[in-house]
Amino acid sequence: MKKKVTKAIIPAAGLGTRFLPATKAMPKEMLPILNKPTIQYIVEEAVESGIEDILIVTGKGKRAIEDHFDNNFELEDNLLRKEKYHLLEEVRASSKVEIHYIRQKEAKGLGHAIWCARKFIGNEPFAVLLGDDIVQAEKPCLKQLIEQYDESQASIIGVQQVAEEDTQRYGIIDPYSKKGRSYQVKNFVEKPKQGTAPSTLAILGRYILTPEIFPFLGQHNVGKGGEIQLTDAIQQLNGIQDVFAYEFEGKRYDVGEMIGFIRTTMEFALNNQEFGPEVEAMMAELLLEKKILSLNLEI
Repeated sequence: MKKKVTKAIIPAAGLGTRFLPATKAMPKEMLPILNKPTIQYIVEEAVESGIEDILIVTGKGKRAIEDHFDNNFELEDNLLRKEKYHLLEEVRASSKVEIHYIRQKEAKGLGHAIWCARKFIGNEPFAVLLGDDIVQAEKPCLKQLIEQYDESQASIIGVQQVAEEDTQRYGIIDPYSKKGRSYQVKNFVEKPKQGTAPSTLAILGRYILTPEIFPFLGQHNVGKGGEIQLTDAIQQLNGIQDVFAYEFEGKRYDVGEMIGFIRTTMEFALNNQEFGPEVEAMMAELLLEKKILSLNLEI
C-alpha cells in the first residue's frame, strides 16, 4: 500500500548568530520579509503542498514562534470592531494550521533536530523544510517533491544549481544518472572543500524522507562543524535504499545570511503590487543621492 506524505518538520532551533544583535531576543525565523515572518512563508508552502501536521523543532528563546501561530482573541476582536477585515483574515491565517512543537535541548545540528521528531513521525514518510530558503514557484516546491515521492515511494532531496565557488557552503550531490529533472545519486557530500565538489547541484532545504533514516540519525555520528549532519545520514540511507534528487522549479531566496535577506526583502518589496512602484522610486532616489555625494567628495 502506498504511503502519503502528510507530516512535515520545520527545524527552528538555531541561534541565528549571523543576525546578531537582532536575534539576541528575537528568533531568526521571526525576522520579517515585508509584513510576514520568514517562518510563515515556510509554513504556507507546507500547507499549500497538502501537509496536514507540522512539527516545529524549537530551542531556548523561541516562544515568539508559538505565539505567532496561536490565536490572539484581543487583537482579532480589535480588528473586527474597526472593520479591518483584510488584516483580520491575514492574522487568522497564521493560526489555522495544526502545528506541534518540541524542543531541541542541545544544539547538536540539523540531523539531531530531525531525530528529535522521530516519535511524532512514527513509521511514515515525512517532509523537512528549512527556514533559510524561501522558494517562489507556480507549483509549491514541496508539492513538486511530494509528487515525485508518490511515484517512486523513495526519499527525494530538493536540489538546484549553484555557482561553483559556492559549493563549499552546501550539501552537494554526486549524480550518476538523470531522467528529466530527477537524478539517481551515488554520493551526498556535506560542504565539500573548495575545488572538490562532484557537481554544482546543491541540496537546498527541501526533503522528503522515509522513516528508515532515523536509525542512522540515532547513531549520533558527528560530522562537519562538530554537528550531527542530516546529509551524512542521507548518504547512509542511500546505501540501503534509493535516495533521489529532484531539481525543483522556482526561484529560491537565501534568507539565511544578511546579504541574501536584504536582497529578498528588496525584491519582494519591488514586486509588491501595493507599494512596489513607490519602493522603486525610493531606491532610484537613494542611488542618485549616493552618486551625487560620491561626486562631491571627489571634487
